[in-house]
Amino acid sequence: MLVLLPPSEGKAPSGSGAPLKPESLSLPGLAAARAAVLDELVELCAADEEKAREVLGLSEGLRGEVAKNTGLRTAGARPAGEIYTGVLYDALGLATLDAAARKRAGASLLVFSGLWGAVKVTDRIPSYRCSMGVKLPGLGALGAHWRGAMASVLPEAAGDGLVLDLRSSAYAAAWKPKGEVAARTATVRVLHAPTRKVVSHFNKATKGRIVRSLLESDAAPGTPEELVEALRDLGYVVETGAKAGALDVLVDEIH
Repeated sequence: MLVLLPPSEGKAPSGSGAPLKPESLSLPGLAAARAAVLDELVELCAADEEKAREVLGLSEGLRGEVAKNTGLRTAGARPAGEIYTGVLYDALGLATLDAAARKRAGASLLVFSGLWGAVKVTDRIPSYRCSMGVKLPGLGALGAHWRGAMASVLPEAAGDGLVLDLRSSAYAAAWKPKGEVAARTATVRVLHAPTRKVVSHFNKATKGRIVRSLLESDAAPGTPEELVEALRDLGYVVETGAKAGALDVLVDEIH
């Protein structure tokens, strides 16, 4: 099973570890596309702080993120699972998984990124600021930039198992499963059962809990239909959506 996750907007500090080694990142087929984004992002942030802040969509209060981007090549790097924070990652709680579940997380979780394309949670990266919605002056829209490289790399990463796609729409635009990969791809909406409405914060937290539950249980569904059964066995209320592979997880309380 391959689980596709969005990154978090906010990130933990880089720390004092060894700096980034781009050649050590997973999915080496993305290396050239990563280098192009990294080069332009560092150059932009080092040359013109105001322009960089505008391009990155940062408020005045986030001005320091521009300076952080200038030092991406020398900043300390940490596992991506420690860099990404926020509601989904708090609920997932990678650091509190047992050893077996952490090993499964390292093999199956893939975090999409405007800067790196996609990384495993075990890949060591520095803290950065660059969302998939950014349009860099030279490369243009990052979603479009990544689509070409990912078209060949991601199907291989997906293997022949289930793909559980929990990405937000901006990150989903960078790679859309096609053909037989699409046939074994599942997406999840989290709905407040009484109202059948999506609540953003609750949506992210529940998705984090779902991933944690699957990792802890060592469930290995191979198809969207098997995922429905696995989630029901784990106590979730699941309905199949109108589209193939679309699942709705219903929850009674918003917390």
